[in-house]
Amino acid sequence: MTTNADITAPYKGHVDWKSLAVYLLLVIAGWFNLYAAVWDDTQIVTFDFSQRYGMQLIWIGVSWAVGLAIMLLDSKYYHMLAYPIYTIVLIVMLATLAFGRVVNGAKAWLVFGPVALQPTEFMKLATALALARYMSDYSFNIHRFSKLLRIGLIIALPVAIIFLQNDTGSAVVYGSFLFMLYREGLNRWVYIILGMVLLLFIGSFWLTPTALLILIILCCVGGNLLQTGELRQSAIYLAGLALCSLLLFLVFNMLAGFDLSFFICLLIATGISIPLVVFHAFRQRTLCTLLYIALFVGSLIFVSTTDYVFDHLQIHQQKRILDLFGIESDLKHWGYNVNQSKIAIGSGGFFGKGFLEGTQTKFNFVPEQSTDFIFCTVGEEWGFVGSAIVLALFCTLIVRLIKMGERQGEAFSRIYCYSVAGIFLLHVLINVGMTIGLMPVIGIPLPFFSYGGSSFLAFSLLFFIALRLDAGSGEFNALKIQ
Repeated sequence: MTTNADITAPYKGHVDWKSLAVYLLLVIAGWFNLYAAVWDDTQIVTFDFSQRYGMQLIWIGVSWAVGLAIMLLDSKYYHMLAYPIYTIVLIVMLATLAFGRVVNGAKAWLVFGPVALQPTEFMKLATALALARYMSDYSFNIHRFSKLLRIGLIIALPVAIIFLQNDTGSAVVYGSFLFMLYREGLNRWVYIILGMVLLLFIGSFWLTPTALLILIILCCVGGNLLQTGELRQSAIYLAGLALCSLLLFLVFNMLAGFDLSFFICLLIATGISIPLVVFHAFRQRTLCTLLYIALFVGSLIFVSTTDYVFDHLQIHQQKRILDLFGIESDLKHWGYNVNQSKIAIGSGGFFGKGFLEGTQTKFNFVPEQSTDFIFCTVGEEWGFVGSAIVLALFCTLIVRLIKMGERQGEAFSRIYCYSVAGIFLLHVLINVGMTIGLMPVIGIPLPFFSYGGSSFLAFSLLFFIALRLDAGSGEFNALKIQ
């Protein structure tokens, strides 16, 4: 019989103090950079709680108090309360649609006097817990389609509400759960398809229809080659396809008098070849070839709908995508934020200008410099060295979260830690990427750096629950023994 003292024993000596130290360093660095982003030399009081850095200090205190409570709570309760937390936050998000306040075009805020909360930030935590609870069930099998549908439903419900709130940027964050699903063994075909979708979406802006069709053919044939090793057959197929397309082009345009583009001829030749490839695949019993044919057809359908999808984005979203890809450049309007951000970061040089010496941020050249573009302050005042240190701290935290997941003997804790690592990773990649012009501007906060009580508290909750689950990694097994 296992006693209560035995159940709680793993907690006392297994706190990951190194991860906690990295978290504290990020919080301290984030607060000082927020202070620098909003400070000006006319301020008399150093700790002015009416300023954003003062308000952030309050949220830091609240987060640490909640974090302490999390560490004292038995880890079994996070498993028990996963579904209730998910349901409650989902209801609160629905209430936000009805009673929320519109901020920057998104109806995603609930205001209670001087306090404004964004339920979307806490929904990431609730979704991580719900996925961990569902996927840790004994009967769960990630390779069963019905189970994947339920996982998709858990993720899709909050994403749908976020889209209704007109907060596209926050919806993108839910793609971070793909990292956890990959670690849990999700079929690689899902990632191949998603990679093709991303590649084709980008290619639809830069490439002509003919070049895009050639790219799709090469990707599908190349992928099939890697799976089957049929180098000779792949080379013959590509050569025959090219020759057939050229012959069709010559026959239609020079002999028959039709005015057909090479794109149409290549499309016809490909269509003719598909039944032959299907016959060959059935004869050789190569299932992956059939899957690549389906991927090819799906790619053509997707490409034909990209214009429709793009046209239904909001104007500012369209302009930011075009600016990101270099198709349109408008440094005074849609491209202004990113341009000023790159100027600020570049002006920092190798060692930076020094604390409170950033001119681009001090004189408010960078919009949203205390929230979405807080990394500009890091780059300008601390330069390349300071930026590298901050990114190294984030990488260390993410890697340690992954290691937390890897050493768990219980599925719930492992899946949750992987989910948290994915959320932090995507936030850092997108936020830093958009400040240097590598990602579209979609309003993603930098964890522990960007101003915002909801985001700071949510990120801290994500971290402290992972820390507590890791500290009590033996408790689930002990409970089962008891």
